[in-house]
Amino acid sequence: MKLSRRGVLKGAAAAGSLWAVGCASTKKEGSEVAKVSAPKGGGKRILILGGTGFLGPQLVEAARARGHTVTLFNRGKTRPHLFPDVEKLQGDRDPKNGEGLKVLEGRTWDAVVDTSGYVPRVVRASAELLAPNVGHYVFISSISVYKELPRPGMDEDSTLATVEDPTNENVRENYGALKALCEKAAEAAFPGRTTNIRPGLIVGPDDPTQRFTYWPVRVARGGEVLAPGNGSDPAQVIDVRDLAEWTILTIENRDMGVFNATGPEKPLTMKGLLEACKQASNSDATFTWADAAFLEKHNVKAWMDMPVWVTPGGELAGMTAVSNARAVARGLKFRPTVDTARDTLTWFNGLPPERQAELQKRAGLPPEREREVLAAWHQQRSGAAHAP
Repeated sequence: MKLSRRGVLKGAAAAGSLWAVGCASTKKEGSEVAKVSAPKGGGKRILILGGTGFLGPQLVEAARARGHTVTLFNRGKTRPHLFPDVEKLQGDRDPKNGEGLKVLEGRTWDAVVDTSGYVPRVVRASAELLAPNVGHYVFISSISVYKELPRPGMDEDSTLATVEDPTNENVRENYGALKALCEKAAEAAFPGRTTNIRPGLIVGPDDPTQRFTYWPVRVARGGEVLAPGNGSDPAQVIDVRDLAEWTILTIENRDMGVFNATGPEKPLTMKGLLEACKQASNSDATFTWADAAFLEKHNVKAWMDMPVWVTPGGELAGMTAVSNARAVARGLKFRPTVDTARDTLTWFNGLPPERQAELQKRAGLPPEREREVLAAWHQQRSGAAHAP
């Protein structure tokens, strides 16, 4: 089964998360963020729209560690117990739902970070309301805004996805195009005062998708691991903590414009990623690399069954090799992949068994299915070796 743009977006929506979900994990004290020196010129007042899912909490921790004051605005439905000492404003971003934004009226902040905008109408409502009293709008977008990703090295000036009917708010079908329209809505309300950040695959502790977690968990079990391609295919991920820290940095530096935020800085291959996972757990895993044609024949899907990986030469071949040069030039930094793998594995191992089982249904191959495909691979190799 070939990987398609629509297939990736539908699969991501079904898993409850897309490339840039816009919410993040909790942070333990003594972490890397807490060691960063405070910004010059004093702290800022930052409003976060969302803030309790995957990226959001990391933004809170990064901002507070840098001496900033944070306010959260959300519906109070996702992990409302987080951050009891942070100001929380409760409402609903959708103007159709009564006076959901009213609590924001007349309030002033230095910057707002929008982690929960998926529909341009909703982003427009909050941006227009906040524009008179907020200096800087940071919108968390996604690399899926691009119309096509067929080749490596595509940058922020590449053509964006469009939707025939801009009032069509079916996020599952039109995720990328709607995110692109959200960017435009934010910029229209905050002309010259907007930062649009386009992450790739966000990973790390508390990742709700399993689309990176599968690998450190699977490699830690050891034994023969089915791996996609030949090991040389590119891979790109960004640790949620690195994304959060840099997002706060863009506020401090008032870096306006559009930035791809995916990593690492130097090219990473699938072999490099899996070797980092092996190093993180010190397992005895061995990797059996199976080519794309074989995987397709056996209905092993890129991205979903083989997370992080996309089919070489396909319509999304450039999705794991997007240029991040502009963001790197503005201070985006990346921790070693082995650290992300180790921390993700530690987080996963600390979850209750039922939560682990739930996550493992979302991406990757179940053990019995992996064994079947590996057996087919060895049978094919054996048959080829004995062919006349």
